[in-house]
Amino acid sequence: MLPPTIPIFPLPNAVLFPNVFLPLHIFEPRYRAMVNDALSGDRIIGMVLLRPGHEAEYEGRPPIFPVGCAGVMTHAERLDDGRFNIVLRGMERFRVAGEDDCKPYRIAHVNGLPEAVPEADKAELRRHRHRLEALLAAAMERSGSEPRFPPAVPDEDLVNALAQYLELDPLERQALLEREGVLARCRALIELLEIKTLAPHTSWKGRSVH
Repeated sequence: MLPPTIPIFPLPNAVLFPNVFLPLHIFEPRYRAMVNDALSGDRIIGMVLLRPGHEAEYEGRPPIFPVGCAGVMTHAERLDDGRFNIVLRGMERFRVAGEDDCKPYRIAHVNGLPEAVPEADKAELRRHRHRLEALLAAAMERSGSEPRFPPAVPDEDLVNALAQYLELDPLERQALLEREGVLARCRALIELLEIKTLAPHTSWKGRSVH
């Protein structure tokens, strides 16, 4: 369960999904302070996507999408000049209910959005996984990549990893994150890949999912 307030890190191009890893390079002073404080506490940071048109307000508090995903720092390397290289592991989605300006970085009041897969959905999710793998195999074959689908990865983790690692537009990733539940996210991802498969000039780069 997430705490009621967490630091949030808004970026224009990064979306985090539950149980997926995200490496980040932290260089702005306010977010160095955020990492320092998180390392002294529960190591939780919430990732949120900036809304389009944020550039003029970037140094302040530009608008964000209300649904994000919290991650816990599994790795943190402090560089000599004060920057950090960190790795977040996605924990749980959340909805921003408000913000607090008590810190130089952004603090959000959040409501957790857990998404355990109901037993009734598991068989359907497994069927959709097969369709998802077939679409990816066809797309990657056209691009000359070798598809790799580790069978040991749980269905829900594979869906989330593909939503994060495939070359999608940040707004497409955000739309997937906002889907209510992994099954709905899987269906939406399949629809998206079917559209991209029909596009004549779509390029794909295969990645291993660990």
